[in-house]
Amino acid sequence: MVSHLQRKPLNEQRGEAKIVQEILKRDSRLQYVEFRLIELEPEASYEETLEGDECCIVALTGSITVTEGEHSFEGIGTRESVFERVPTDSVFVSGGKSFRIEGVTKARAALCYSPSLTSLPTKLIKAEEVGTEQRGKYQNRRTVHNILPDSDPTASSLLVVEVYTEGGNFSSYPPHKHDQDNMPHESFLEETYYHEIDPQQGFLFQRVYTDDRSLDETMAVEHGDVVIVPVGYHPVGVPDGYTSYYLNVMAGPTRVWKFHNDPDHEWILDRQ
Repeated sequence: MVSHLQRKPLNEQRGEAKIVQEILKRDSRLQYVEFRLIELEPEASYEETLEGDECCIVALTGSITVTEGEHSFEGIGTRESVFERVPTDSVFVSGGKSFRIEGVTKARAALCYSPSLTSLPTKLIKAEEVGTEQRGKYQNRRTVHNILPDSDPTASSLLVVEVYTEGGNFSSYPPHKHDQDNMPHESFLEETYYHEIDPQQGFLFQRVYTDDRSLDETMAVEHGDVVIVPVGYHPVGVPDGYTSYYLNVMAGPTRVWKFHNDPDHEWILDRQ
């Protein structure tokens, strides 16, 4: 049985766009985050008017043109596969605005939503502006692309990152959570994980659990799945021979990523 936190691809045609994934507040436990993944053929388009949400449009694969008002960002996107492991281009659009995405080549775009708390300028986030960092050691190593980190004032509530984890490693580990609005110690941020796996027939494991175990789900995640993290710890384990990619969308009442490690496992950080 598939967990209520795990969503399989939809692959639903709507107009000229294929809706590959769609996570909405009305049919999930989320109050701040929504996510949509679309696929476009060349010259096909997708249009949307934002109301109360802002949106980061990530040119996941292929090439797209994004238009908002007087802004037109033509032929953005840097890779044919996320596993080329190079940063890509994105576009931020604030609430109350309309945008159009057109496929230049066959392309996939990730649409990451959170509440628009203030009107902000539309902005192209160029691939070369995306910070890349290495985190962890031993079997806890991963590469991170910081598309919209909390240090970037482009957005009012939205946080977006990409993470690569090699086979035999864990990420989001030691298990950490950010489900308490208790600054400066911990921030409340909901989160979604959009997963891809190389090769695609692989799988990985993700557990989402709370201290009192009122929520405790362990999922066998496959290529194209989304895992919803409304609260709780959420580690990811990748089997040998496969590489994990995931796109994280986070948002909450405060645009700060301040997490709390599971005290049962925090000792792992003290190893020499």
